[in-house]
This record gives sequence, C-alpha cells and structure tokens, in this order.
Amino acid sequence: MKLFVYSILLASLVGSCRPQVAQTNNKEITPGAWQTDKYLPLLKNKRVAFVVNQSATIKAVNLIDSLLSLGVNITAIFSPEHGFRGNADAGKKIDDSIDEATGIPIISLYGAHRKPSQEDLAGVDMVIFDIQDVGVRFYTYISTMHYVMEACAENNKPLIILDRPNPNGNYVGGPVLDMNFKSFVGMHPIPIVHGLTVGELALMINGEHWLDTLQCDLTIIKTKNYTHKSRYELPIKPSPNLPNARSIRLYPSLCFFEATNISIGRGTLFPFQVIGYPDSTFGDFTFKPVSILGAATHPKHQDQLCYGIDLRNGTEGDFFTIQYVLDFYRLVDNDTLFFTRPSGFDRLAGSDELRKQISAGKTAKEIEQSWQKDLDKYKTMRKKYLLYDDFE
Repeated sequence: MKLFVYSILLASLVGSCRPQVAQTNNKEITPGAWQTDKYLPLLKNKRVAFVVNQSATIKAVNLIDSLLSLGVNITAIFSPEHGFRGNADAGKKIDDSIDEATGIPIISLYGAHRKPSQEDLAGVDMVIFDIQDVGVRFYTYISTMHYVMEACAENNKPLIILDRPNPNGNYVGGPVLDMNFKSFVGMHPIPIVHGLTVGELALMINGEHWLDTLQCDLTIIKTKNYTHKSRYELPIKPSPNLPNARSIRLYPSLCFFEATNISIGRGTLFPFQVIGYPDSTFGDFTFKPVSILGAATHPKHQDQLCYGIDLRNGTEGDFFTIQYVLDFYRLVDNDTLFFTRPSGFDRLAGSDELRKQISAGKTAKEIEQSWQKDLDKYKTMRKKYLLYDDFE
C-alpha cells in the first residue's frame, strides 16, 4: 500500500503543469523554439549540440525529436541540473549517458563538470540553448547558461538561444548579489527576481562583460507576442518540485527555507506551496513529507507530521517577500536551530547581510528598504537589455 501511495505521488510530481495557451492581446505567445523557420536555415550542414531538458519542446513534441525528423545533425546533448528528462532530485549528481530514444550522447553539466570542455565541443559547429527558466537568480539553469556561453566564447562556437517567457518576469525584487558570495546558485550581480528572459540575461552577461574579456557570439530567437506584463503558465514543469504556477510564484520567497530547519513541502503533492515544522504550535495546517524517488528521496522531516501554513490558495506571496522567513524565524526563536546551513542561506541571499538583519530583529519593511539603492541601479542597467516591452 505504501509503495502504491508513493507511486501516485511521484506520478503527480513528475507530470506536466496544467496546460495553458498563454495570450497577449488575444495573440498566442510563441516561444523561440516553435519558430523553426527563423533558425533551421542557420543549422543547415552544421553539427549541432543542444543544451536542453524536458522543457525544450515544440508544442507537445520534444525539440530533439522534432529537429531530428527535420534532418538536423545533432551530435550531443548537454543536460543541466535535474537531467535531460528533468526527473533527478535537486543537487543529485548526474552522470553522462546515452539517450535511449535517439542514441545521442548526453553530457551532464551538473556536478564537477559544469562547463563544456574543449573536447566536448571538438565535433560541434554550433550550440543551441533551450531551457525553460523561472526568472530567479538561484535557479541554476542560468548558471549553466553562463558556463555554456563561456565555453562557446573560448572555443569560437556560436550560440543560439531559443528564448521562452519568464513566468516571474513581471517584476524585479530581492537583494542584489554581492560578488564576494558568487556561487553556482548566484553567479551575477542581479536581484533574486531579475525580471529577464534567458535571452535578455545572456545579452546582459555579454554587455556587462561578466565573461571577463570574452564575448559570446549570440543569436537570440525571440518569443513572439510576449511582454513583461504577460502572465504565463508553463505547459511543462521546469523541475520536479515546481509542479504548477503557484509553486513557481512562491519559489523566490520560499527557497530560503532550504537552508533552514523548516519544510516547504518537499515530499508532498504540493512542494513550495506550504511551510511547516514538527511542532503543533507552528500552525493549524498539517502535512507529512515522504520519500519520493526523483523528487524528494530524503525530504526534510521525513515521515513526521509538520504543522504550519497552506499557501496553495489566494494571492499571498505572488511577489517576492521576506515575511514568511521572518514569521517562522520568530516561531523558532533560535538562530542555531533555524539557520541549519548559514553559509547556504547566505549563498541564496547573495550576502550575509540578510541573515544578520533577520537575527537583529529587523522588520520586512526595514530589510526591503535596505535593498532599494542597489535595486534602482540594477533596474537602470536592465533596461539596456530588454527584448520585450516592460512591465512599467
């Protein structure tokens, strides 16, 4: 019976987001990958490597399958965190392999090998990047893109980015990264919610010289009919624990709890939509995390009843806020017990300042005001790289 229940949970977690055709002014939003007429001529007689995962599709068909049927010579697939099929646990080491459906070699870019090597690119004429991002600094697909840009620049390989909408692209929020805290969950001096598509961020990486003296030869296939005012629900889950639009909107605010002793629902049907702890004084809502292969093999507080709050309904947290972290920190009332991985918390925040502000008892308003100067400076820089009409 337990195995049956876990199978149901897994099926729900690794399935698609609720399908939705997004509209802007009654026009269908069309991702770059769908517009094959704009990039197929660039691939003619070329050996092409792809940086993709399960989100790389043309409508409901996998991009690799579609382009193979059109005669594109695909020599390699580079896979990011969660793997090519998007079903590996967060942080899990992913090995190189062969795609069973196509026989194409898959080279993992997660773990120790985060950047394509000269050898990896030796038989490649150009690289295509097509991964659905969620517009958050610590979501590692943009770090993978940075390393791919760097490798392409070092090896004189052109890079085509098939752009997709940003489901958190209608605002900017959170602290800007201090580069002294640069890591794979924060590689650029941008806020937590950066308000860019991957194509726009790639332009910023080049334009702000974040590849040092290198410049990547970029071609961006824009998304048609998208603006930063668009509210776009992803047709496919971008990773195992972001199963729906609600989790994606809450993710920027709740990911901080990953470095604390508080659960945000990994090991349930509603990850990144609840907050709780095994103490009945923490709230009236209850949930019990269980082990789920491919989504949460060893979730925090596994098999323990957690008490807290349910954020699945309403619009609370529709924009980034630090209030949830402050509320649960006050319930714990103990730095050591709450910040179980202080260095990990600092990497997510982009400095140690936020953790110190929380410990000092600062209010959400005081903390958010401390970010404003850097945010204003970032917003001015951001305007230079926009490919789409802005939200303001």
